[in-house]
Amino acid sequence: MKNYTYILGLSIMIFTLFSCGNDNEKADGYGNFEATEITVSAENNGKLIQFNLDEGDILQKEQFIGYIDTIPLTLKREQLEVSKAVISSKSRGVLSQINVLNAKLKTVNTNKNRAQNLIRDNAGTQKQLDDVLGEIGVIKSQIRSVEIQNAPVVNELKSIDVQLKQIDDQIQKSKIINPLNGTVLTKYAEPNEITAFGKPLYKIADLNTMQLRVYISETQLVNIKIGQKVTVKIDDSDAMESYKGTISWIASEAEFTPKIIQTKEERVALVYAVKVDVKNDGSLKIGMPAEMWLSSNN
Repeated sequence: MKNYTYILGLSIMIFTLFSCGNDNEKADGYGNFEATEITVSAENNGKLIQFNLDEGDILQKEQFIGYIDTIPLTLKREQLEVSKAVISSKSRGVLSQINVLNAKLKTVNTNKNRAQNLIRDNAGTQKQLDDVLGEIGVIKSQIRSVEIQNAPVVNELKSIDVQLKQIDDQIQKSKIINPLNGTVLTKYAEPNEITAFGKPLYKIADLNTMQLRVYISETQLVNIKIGQKVTVKIDDSDAMESYKGTISWIASEAEFTPKIIQTKEERVALVYAVKVDVKNDGSLKIGMPAEMWLSSNN
């Protein structure tokens, strides 16, 4: 009985020492989860007519979210279309004059060929040809004069076409189109509010893959490389929950340890930032603390 009690007590002591040894093990890096956040802003001025989203919504890329009032732009476009129609009618009148003159020039060129043939057959005079050539010169001068008069009209039509394209671009930018797959983190505006160009509407981030930013010492650099598989651990209710991670980025320059590291000794040390990509099962949140372990056996 005494031997049994002695063996039991010895076993408990060994187990306790082993457990304490595991508790004293330290992770290779500590940090917090983050994600690439994008702030979607208004690209036009006006009243926010429709804005269909709430914080926490999962949006798809190119999804239509809403639009800014386009009535002023539509009215301006109609006004430009009317102006274009009026100027086009003037241009058509000028072009008809040019067509008449070109037809007249064609007839005179025929007369020139006839006069040249008569001279070659000794049946015509040089004066007849000179008169025809003089008439051709007059008609060409008239055509050039009409074209010069029409140039401002053509330029004005081109200017209106450019303005119409600008209006169409503004109307298109009045639509709020979500730029990427992700989750709405923050909503900054509500329907019927007046918004302006560059004013934030909402913030979105892709939370399917989170990035754990940790800081390591210079001596640890030799043990890591981009693409390396690591273990990421977070606090759970009973024990540490483990995730598989991949190192995606290593800083090229050292920096002082961020203030989020608590001890004074660690805050003054030079460290290197490292990002670890971790597939999110829905439990990982932005700002959540976590540990990086280089050995998957830990």
